[in-house]
Amino acid sequence: MMVSVTDSAVLALDPDRCYRAAQSRDARFDGWFYVAVRTTGIYCRPSCPAVTPKRTNVEFHRSAAAAQQLGFRACKRCRPDAAPGSPEWDVRGDLVGRAMRLIADGVVDREGVVGLSEHLGYSSRHLNRLLTDELGAGPLALARAQRAQTARILIETTDLSMTDIAFAAGFGSVRQFNDTVREVFAVAPSDLRHRSVHRRPHTDAGAVSVRLAARGPFAGRQLFEHLGARAVPGVESWDGEMYQRALDLPNGHGTVVARPAEDHVQATFRLTDWRDLAPAVGRMRRLLDLDADPVAIDEVLGVDPHLGPLVAATPGLRAAGSVDPYETLVRAIVGQQVSVAGARTVTGRVAEAIAEPLTIQHTGLTHVFPSMQRLAGAVAGVFPMPAARAATLQRVGAAAVAGDLVLDTGVDRDRVIDQLVRLKGIGPWTARYVVMRGLGDPDVFLESDLGVRHALTALALEPDSAERWRPWRTYAMHHLWATL
Repeated sequence: MMVSVTDSAVLALDPDRCYRAAQSRDARFDGWFYVAVRTTGIYCRPSCPAVTPKRTNVEFHRSAAAAQQLGFRACKRCRPDAAPGSPEWDVRGDLVGRAMRLIADGVVDREGVVGLSEHLGYSSRHLNRLLTDELGAGPLALARAQRAQTARILIETTDLSMTDIAFAAGFGSVRQFNDTVREVFAVAPSDLRHRSVHRRPHTDAGAVSVRLAARGPFAGRQLFEHLGARAVPGVESWDGEMYQRALDLPNGHGTVVARPAEDHVQATFRLTDWRDLAPAVGRMRRLLDLDADPVAIDEVLGVDPHLGPLVAATPGLRAAGSVDPYETLVRAIVGQQVSVAGARTVTGRVAEAIAEPLTIQHTGLTHVFPSMQRLAGAVAGVFPMPAARAATLQRVGAAAVAGDLVLDTGVDRDRVIDQLVRLKGIGPWTARYVVMRGLGDPDVFLESDLGVRHALTALALEPDSAERWRPWRTYAMHHLWATL
């Protein structure tokens, strides 16, 4: 019997459902949970092509970290560490979901568990207990699993020394790095490199190529065209086949070149500091909405008599996110009451005037997106826009610098809306747009949006029709926008 992905909350806790899902070898379940085989000491994706073990020989875990803590090693055949992330962390706005998004962004590696707790406003003890109860592993173990994955990517795709890889992946020592790689992958780091077929030649040692997995169906072409139409000159570019952009990361600058494929995105990163690889990968996954569950989304929206034909025409539609919520806020303010092309031009001029020059040489890319510090400190005359809108930008920058406005993947989404609408020049549309794009909320509906109104009118629908599209109203709205 097939299991619905929409039953995810039950799926991760019900061994019988998990086993049926593993028997189906359906890749949709990858990332939702992991299958650990007691007789071999291996943990796999649900879609692993190996013969499904007997029910009595397997157990199920909601995170790779939980399996690793119990001594299970990653399967060399299905590579569970390279599976898409759980879409649960995009949907959930509770403490666990917020914590998982921050861990994915490398907060534990940079600031420790105490720093993670401070971001979330809870004690380290409470946070550790909650994550362990739900996921079978605390924040340190979850961050360790991510470090192991980053180390594997660097070992297999670069010529960096093992010492450089150890510290770039976030390990505190080379010994810790060696022990973790042996424990998780059952081979020494040097053996993992020798076996790799992915390593790039030394002439391109400054880059690392990563396969960003996505659940199918994946409407990648539409997603990249959406990003390309809004690409800020000097910060982003799109030539119809290749999307490039500059990245402002915790330890320095970076660039990425991304190309869509049928079930994944091939991304090549160049970084000034390899410690930024995991955050760079995570931010690109959020920008491209790669951890979404398109089957669950299309199941809900596809049965609607009005949206059904739109879903059938573009299955697996993604909702473009953001590499930085602050950037999304700036772009939303600049884009108020102007066309997409006009907003793109104006934002490019602002970047050219005040943004930090890119420290990595890259054809077509010259700057990272303007930081909040540079917005707050800029001379008002450099903004090619009405004075009121320029004042709003500087007001936002000042609030962020002062710590009065915090936008990161771990913030409470409802609280962010309240914080934003208190700032002069920001209304409910802008605040909710930031939550949708910048924070990846899948259930936002902008009923006051002019494009949405036109699309609803064309389909003879009322704004309250959106209630039946929960919890995927963001995707419903993207289908409506696509009709324009």
